[in-house]
Amino acid sequence: MSKLISTFVSVSADPVDLGALIAKTHQSKDGAVVLFIGAVRNRNDGHDVLAVSYDAFGPLAERTLHEIARELEAQVKDPLGLSVVHRTGRLSVGETSVAIVTASPHREDAFSASRYVIEEIKRRLPVWKQEHYVDGDSAWLQGCCLRAHDGAHHL
Repeated sequence: MSKLISTFVSVSADPVDLGALIAKTHQSKDGAVVLFIGAVRNRNDGHDVLAVSYDAFGPLAERTLHEIARELEAQVKDPLGLSVVHRTGRLSVGETSVAIVTASPHREDAFSASRYVIEEIKRRLPVWKQEHYVDGDSAWLQGCCLRAHDGAHHL
């Protein structure tokens, strides 16, 4: 039996509906639901940030999210619900760029799973970001490499 009882992944320009994402993930068996939100911040590396543009080839990014989910499944003890959404397009300060919901009978599993997923996203998800600064400049930030990764981070 699969230990990931629900998995939803999406890479989209659409705003994240947090309520719907939680509803897709949480089931009556779950005593813990963890919501992680990554938001566009107003300052990075000494620059005042106005917005961030996220660029991705959706099918490749979604495939990577599914791979991360399969790796997670091999590591968890109890059935787990997982939903992950990553935005594309230009997002203003404060907007949600990534949302992860994990649901489990126990909080330790839900927290650990959420941490694993965000660390793997930051390490290898093929989504690139360009920061737009208040002074009119912009810069592409270092993204992930499309070469095969060197092994997964473990819980």
